[in-house]
Amino acid sequence: MTARAAARLAGIRPTVFTEMSALAARTGAINLGQGFPDVDGPASVVEAAVDALRGGRNQYAPGSGVPELREAIVEHQERHYGLRWDPGTEVTVATGATEGIAAAMLGLVDPGDEVVVLEPYYDSYTAMIQMAGGVRRPVTLRAPDFRVERGALEAAVGPRAKLLLVNSPHNPTGRVLDAQERSVIAEVAQAHDLVVVTDEVYEHLTFDEHRHVPLATLPGMAEHTLSISSAGKTFSFTGWKIGWVTGPAELVRAVEGAKQWLSFTSGAPLQPAIAHALRAEEGFHVALAAELAHKRDRLCAGLRELDVDVHIPQGTYFVLTDVRRYGHLDSRDFCLALPERAGVVAIPAQAFYDDLGEGRHLVRWAFCKDPDVIDAGIERLLAADLHA
Repeated sequence: MTARAAARLAGIRPTVFTEMSALAARTGAINLGQGFPDVDGPASVVEAAVDALRGGRNQYAPGSGVPELREAIVEHQERHYGLRWDPGTEVTVATGATEGIAAAMLGLVDPGDEVVVLEPYYDSYTAMIQMAGGVRRPVTLRAPDFRVERGALEAAVGPRAKLLLVNSPHNPTGRVLDAQERSVIAEVAQAHDLVVVTDEVYEHLTFDEHRHVPLATLPGMAEHTLSISSAGKTFSFTGWKIGWVTGPAELVRAVEGAKQWLSFTSGAPLQPAIAHALRAEEGFHVALAAELAHKRDRLCAGLRELDVDVHIPQGTYFVLTDVRRYGHLDSRDFCLALPERAGVVAIPAQAFYDDLGEGRHLVRWAFCKDPDVIDAGIERLLAADLHA
C-alpha cells in the first residue's frame, strides 16, 4: 500500500508523555512522569464553569476568546508585569498554550526559515517547527547550570533565522532566566530582528528568590515578543486547555490567521470561568508555588538517596537527574524498564534533545503529586535494583 502519512510528519514520534503515561496505566506504576497535578484548582472556578454551562454559554465563543477573558488576561499582564495590551487586537485565546505555540509556528514560519530554540525543549516545539517547514537551530543549555550563553545563542542565529522560541520557567530543567540571560536574548533578538515567542506557562510557579520576568518587559522587546501562557499550570486545570497569546497586533493577527483553521475556538463555558480565576483566585497560585517548593524538596531529598546527581529546579514542577552512576547511558532504556523494576514511571529527557550526548542520560521526574504519592514512589525506587 502506498504510504498515506504526509512527509511533514516523517520522523515525528508520538509524544513521549502519551507513551509513558500509557505505560504507567498498563503496569499500574506510580506516574512521576507526566506533569499533571493530583488535585484540582479552586472550587469557585469550577462553580463558575457550571454556572456558564447552565447559563447557556455552550455555543461557539468568538475566535479570539470571550471578551471577559481577554480583558482579564490584559489585566493580569498589567497587574503583574506592567504590560499594557489592547484586549481587542493584542490578545487571543487558544486551546491551551500548545495550540498557541502551534499557531505561532504556522502563522510566522515559512519553509526554510530558521527557528532558534532552547534545548532541551518541550517536544511539541520541534514537531510544530517541522510541520511549518522551519529549520530548528538548538541552543543547548548545559548541565549543571543550564544557562543561556551568548556565544551559543549567537552561533545558532543564521542568515535565515526568523524566530526565537524561549521557555522560562524552563521545562524540563526548572531554570528561570536571570537578568543577564534575559538581556543577552533581548540584545541578540533585536540585533537580528527576530520574533521571540515565549512559553511562560509556569510563570507563577517559581521558588526561593527566583521570579519570572517576561522578555516583553525589556526595553524594545514588546514589539518583538509574543507571550504565551495558560490556566492549566497556574490554576491546576490542565485538562481545560485554556491558553492565551499576547503581543503586538501584527503578530497576534498572524497567530489568529493559523488558529482559525485549527480549533477556531473551544471551551466556551470554561473561558468565563478562567476570567473569574484570573480576577478572584490569584491567591491560589501563590499557595500552589509554596506547596510545590515543599514537594520539590521532598522529591529531591528522596532522589539524592538513590545516589544520582539531582539538578534542583528554580521553577516548574520538574526535576532532572543524571542516571549514569547506575551504569545507564540511555535514559529511555532506563525509563522503559523502570515500571517492572520499581513500579514507577518517569520521562526520558533525551526526547527533548538534538544533542544526545548532553541529554541521553537525563531523567525527568514530576513533583506536582500528592506527598504520599511522592513518598511511595521514592520507597519503591529505594527498594529496587536500578543498576544496569
